[in-house]
Amino acid sequence: MKKIEAIVRPFKVDDVKEAIAALGLKGMTVTEVKGFGRQGGHKEVYRGAEYQVDFIAKTKIEIVVEAERVPEVLEAVRNSALTGKVGDGKIFVTSVDEVVRIRTGETGLDAI
Repeated sequence: MKKIEAIVRPFKVDDVKEAIAALGLKGMTVTEVKGFGRQGGHKEVYRGAEYQVDFIAKTKIEIVVEAERVPEVLEAVRNSALTGKVGDGKIFVTSVDEVVRIRTGETGLDAI
């Protein structure tokens, strides 16, 4: 099993959700996060005063899938989150050793 973590622009979350649902995947976790990368921060003006915003609002989407499905999920997430501008985000893939559904005690792929 693999965990796919995608850091995307907040307004792209619904597009990603629809792309994931179209693949027949049943769940995902969404978290509001802040951070920066190459985009760095940006300057804003409030009441005439300019100030630096170091952290940009992003959304983290987490999906756990069978290892064989990773390529199609990556493609769906990337295509649906893409704007072509700096700050579109990143996708990370990590291994998941075990999953347990708390309610039933199911483990492994049955728990996804």
